[in-house]
Amino acid sequence: MYLEHFGLTEPPFSLTPDTGYFFSYGHYADALNTLLVALKTGEGFIKVTGEVGTGKTLLCRKLLNILDDGFVTAYIPNPMVTPYGLLTAVAEELGINIDRHYGHHQLLKMISGRLIQSMAEGKRVVLCMDEAQAMPIETLESLRLLTNLETEKSKLLQVVLFAQPELNDKLNREEIRQLKQRITFSYTLAPIDKTGMSSYVSHRLMTAGYQGGELFSTPALHDLYKASRGIPRLINILSHKAMLVGYGKGEHMVTPAHVQVAVKDTEDAQLRPHLQPLKLKDLMQGGIWVALSLTLAALAGALVQSA
Repeated sequence: MYLEHFGLTEPPFSLTPDTGYFFSYGHYADALNTLLVALKTGEGFIKVTGEVGTGKTLLCRKLLNILDDGFVTAYIPNPMVTPYGLLTAVAEELGINIDRHYGHHQLLKMISGRLIQSMAEGKRVVLCMDEAQAMPIETLESLRLLTNLETEKSKLLQVVLFAQPELNDKLNREEIRQLKQRITFSYTLAPIDKTGMSSYVSHRLMTAGYQGGELFSTPALHDLYKASRGIPRLINILSHKAMLVGYGKGEHMVTPAHVQVAVKDTEDAQLRPHLQPLKLKDLMQGGIWVALSLTLAALAGALVQSA
């Protein structure tokens, strides 16, 4: 699409959690450092919460990538499972060969054996659970019981929960109050501030191979921040669409007009009163270019799959 037009080697605003684009700035750097310190000191439960689109999954993947050989990691991206399903998923992540006919007690015994083995090898076992707010109450309780596996001096299993704020509502329920008490470190990911967003956009462009001058004008960045509210996912979506509009018009700098078209085409973006209204002609032309570019991309993907 617009890669050659803007001098890029890859799409800079993809929504996939590519750790090469991790933005080590402000609270993102703080959150990662907090996680590393907590895990290295052997804490049992750690919780990271943030609104939709604030980068929790990317932070989780980054953590998994940088933990050294002193850790054994397990990752469960979809924890909306039964207690038995949780044990099965943990066992599989730890490389335990299991039979679907194994009972709850036998699974727990095998997991315990693997955790003890890892500790004997001088390694800590870390379980990272994404979208933890989706876990049923009974599965959260089963997770707590799983962390009861410990020696006199340390936990055999450390757990990091990445979740939307709804997890806090579940943790306030009486029946799992013991789990809430076990959370020793907690961090909340906030949206990026205005200064940070400008650096964020530049960081992603440079990571994608951009070597030119200013690609987003200052007024465009201002409008982008207002419309996205500093939420990384929205920044990515709006930036991508604004660049599509600029590409469609043959322009090499993203302007407020391009951002406004992107905002109009994005359901969760918020237009603010300070934005100047677009002429109907510009809006229609921009929208056509966004739709056309996306259609061409979809067709290209279909051709690749059929080949």
